Amino acid sequence: MTKTPFIILAGVLALAACGPKTNQTIDRGFDSKSLQDLTKTPGIWVDGDGCEHWAIDDGIEGYQTNRLDRYGKPVCGLLPPFTLHGPDAVGSPVPDPI
Repeated sequence: MTKTPFIILAGVLALAACGPKTNQTIDRGFDSKSLQDLTKTPGIWVDGDGCEHWAIDDGIEGYQTNRLDRYGKPVCGLLPPFTLHGPDAVGSPVPDPI
């Protein structure tokens, strides 16, 4: 009886590993291209904790990653929270549905 939850958990984990592997560096939207081909300059989005993220809006899709210092630590506290700075703040020619 005590082994049953572990057997079920092992089965669920085994099935979860069977999903298709997708290349996360490829844009699969209607204007699909490699993410290395993005030509816009990213802006900086600041989250509620004051930590900065590189952000770029490619129309319907948007991409972001943490902004890190040279030691790999997050950059936080330099800009006001919940703001977007840089050229990407003006948006994109493709309207977002939200």
